[in-house]
Amino acid sequence: MTTAPPAGSSPAAPPRAPAALFAPSPTSSARPEAPPLPPVRRTPLAVSALLAAALTAYVWSAHGAKPGVLLLLGLGLGVALFHSRFGFTSAWRQLVAVGNGTGLRAHALLLGTTATLFALVIGTGTGLFGSQPAPSAGPIGVGLFAGSALFAIGMQLGGACASGTLFAVGSGQTSIVLTLGGFVAGATLAAWQFDLWKDLPAWEPVVLSEHIGWFGSWAVTIAALLLVVLVSRWIQARRNPPPLGAVPSARRAAVRAVRGSWPLAAGALALAVLGAGVLLVSGGAWGVTSAFSLWGSELVGALGGHPENWTWWQRPGNAEMLAGPVLADKTSLTDIGIMIGAAVAASLGGTWALHRGIPWRTAVAAVLGGVLMGVGARLAGGCNIGAYLAGIASGSLSGWLWGACALAGTWVGLRLRPLFGLGNPKPGDGVC
Repeated sequence: MTTAPPAGSSPAAPPRAPAALFAPSPTSSARPEAPPLPPVRRTPLAVSALLAAALTAYVWSAHGAKPGVLLLLGLGLGVALFHSRFGFTSAWRQLVAVGNGTGLRAHALLLGTTATLFALVIGTGTGLFGSQPAPSAGPIGVGLFAGSALFAIGMQLGGACASGTLFAVGSGQTSIVLTLGGFVAGATLAAWQFDLWKDLPAWEPVVLSEHIGWFGSWAVTIAALLLVVLVSRWIQARRNPPPLGAVPSARRAAVRAVRGSWPLAAGALALAVLGAGVLLVSGGAWGVTSAFSLWGSELVGALGGHPENWTWWQRPGNAEMLAGPVLADKTSLTDIGIMIGAAVAASLGGTWALHRGIPWRTAVAAVLGGVLMGVGARLAGGCNIGAYLAGIASGSLSGWLWGACALAGTWVGLRLRPLFGLGNPKPGDGVC
């Protein structure tokens, strides 16, 4: 015999089955449909494609195959960054502001895949063009903690991280050109004043592979990233945030691959493979910000200054960088390639456009944010790519600490954004 429930009550809902690890986490509403793609921007496409071909041919003939391949890898990175709109600034902002961990989980996929490829490449000593692959690891100290926090504040004001600045400039976002200018200025300022901060207290780098081998380092890194995924899902389930916005795309997969938006997961995998390619070819991990110090210092030299006398440029390796041609510098090549590759992709997608009428407060925030990122990257020994991505993928403790301090800096940056007329995601928004 069964007993009917009391009047006025409803039957108890069956217990919810736990969501699969990579199933979509709950949001307050469904993600909106992607708007249709606008027509191809033919003139920007022709200019950017011609520039890509001409520059590749010049670099290959003037400096050889290795720099030529690095430029091609940069072009690929720009295409992947634009198509997937893969960002670090927005991901941290959405996580801290409303608890949407979608972007952070994409980071985890990028980090885990890159860590796997790094373990294979560095662990076996495999390199091309005679390169010897090496892990990226930085000292742990005041510079790392303060620099990564400053960098995160800067990227929330400037509107983009290091890689995001490059692909946004390539896609025609005028306000981010101001961020890039501030970025170069800040990185150059920090190089000029290297003597002021070079002796900040710090401990030696900690690299897991030196203690537990490359397999052990990889296993610990993957386990930590899985924990990040689980915690981000738990936070998102509790806060039920708005979904991410949608960008123009195509319905057919073939067209979407060339012109439309890619899933974040596809972008993460593409970036990991291309980043591992940079390691294979050059022996060092993909980075961004050392080129900004170089570009600014070259400008100082062209204006009559003497950056070669700065302590920063007298350090081993840096002197050769300053003395050599910019188009033979590894990081400059990938940075330039990212901007041009993003321009090609944005033109194909029909979204390349120069934005006019930038509010003055937005312009001030862009320049200030860029300066903070430039200074912060030099203090911390790298940016979200060279210190965070490459550090964690290399099994370096500095990469994890960089990310933790960047999250704290993001919290501060979100509270400063309204002073410059910049908005933050809110729980009641339709999209974030």
